[in-house]
Amino acid sequence: MKKILLVLTVVLLWNALPMLAQEKSTKAESIYRRSSLHTILLETGDFLNKEMVMNSYNQAPFPDKYNDHKLPGSVFRFEDYITLTPEEKAALNDTVAAVSDDKSKDSKREKMQTQAIETYLQRNKIANQMVAKWFSRDANGAFKMDMIHERGSYDATEMAAQMAQKGIRGLASLKDAGEELISNTFIVVNKMNFVENEPIARAVKEAAYLAATQISNSMARMATEKSADILYNSTKDGYSVWTISYLYQLNWNEDIANTFYMNMWMDSTSLDPARKILFDTTTMFTMKYVGFAKAKSVILVSLGKETQAIIQQATIRNIDKVYTKLQKEFDVFKTKTPIYSTDPAVMAKIGLKEGVEPGDKFEVLEMVWDKKTQTTKYAQVGVVKAEKGMIWDNRYNMGVETGDKEEEAGNTKIDGTHFKGGGKNIMAGMLLRQIK
Repeated sequence: MKKILLVLTVVLLWNALPMLAQEKSTKAESIYRRSSLHTILLETGDFLNKEMVMNSYNQAPFPDKYNDHKLPGSVFRFEDYITLTPEEKAALNDTVAAVSDDKSKDSKREKMQTQAIETYLQRNKIANQMVAKWFSRDANGAFKMDMIHERGSYDATEMAAQMAQKGIRGLASLKDAGEELISNTFIVVNKMNFVENEPIARAVKEAAYLAATQISNSMARMATEKSADILYNSTKDGYSVWTISYLYQLNWNEDIANTFYMNMWMDSTSLDPARKILFDTTTMFTMKYVGFAKAKSVILVSLGKETQAIIQQATIRNIDKVYTKLQKEFDVFKTKTPIYSTDPAVMAKIGLKEGVEPGDKFEVLEMVWDKKTQTTKYAQVGVVKAEKGMIWDNRYNMGVETGDKEEEAGNTKIDGTHFKGGGKNIMAGMLLRQIK
């Protein structure tokens, strides 16, 4: 047992990342520790232009601020994992409710869909698969540390040198790796829809007219009806792509880590069938539900020869929108972005795709070694703001116009967003994280 612990301790040895001043370096974009992400598509019946939307979803680039932790088989059908009453099915398929801001209907839909998602996750032992991927588990049940090394910017040569000098940092390195890497592992389950705007706009208008009948003052009633007409005329044209995304996080803590390392860990030189069976059958690994967000992209043009291109652009941009909403709503899912340059201004490779708006605040973080806890931590060294007119338009672009009036205008002549402030201590390679 002591031998196993020693091997694990050595293998998980970490070196604090060097924070040298770099005015411009591609390395600054690759060595920081990112969260890891698996994405799943939840299918819930047929809808308008479903094949085009699904094809567009499949063509969407993987979110580049996360490590790709995708597993085989990333699609499942809602109906295969839950049985609904006719009333529940009608509520789930209510197009108007699906795109409204009715929180009570949102709550019912969330309950039904998360029930199906959690059944899928448990039945297929997705959390076990997520852990297995972290440790490059093979068919015999043996684990390796290659992915931990790569994503943690671990230097194997330096580790060997410290081993020879007995410079091991001890079991604290296990905690460092777990908190910084494995615990920041997420699943986003996406549900897509494509709907005509007119039926939804009409339903909203009719609801407003019905409410107006309760207004005794004739002038106020007419004003309400006129407002409903204006809203209807401004929203009835075209189509909308909708995405609802559910966020889950891998449960990983000190107790789980200790049980895994003590009872299930083995490498190719120490195969043990009992340990393999224990990992395969354990229910210790689980996914924790964090919350959901939804977003829409409007297509105001008539569908013609560019239908596929228009839908593809709108779908992919809408996926980016909902990821941005999840990041802004849930701190645990926020990404860190390296500062790429500080001359002539602080600049980072984020922009409209990540939802950056003029005046948005970002804290500047430096990774430091905490002597007290013997782990790495992030220290704030400044705050910067996104500069108006200097926000990079890095959205997916197929050269078509969707007519979505909600889309922000960005700067396509720059290759990164510029930020103001921060002070003299800001250096390339430090990290930006958005704050409210």
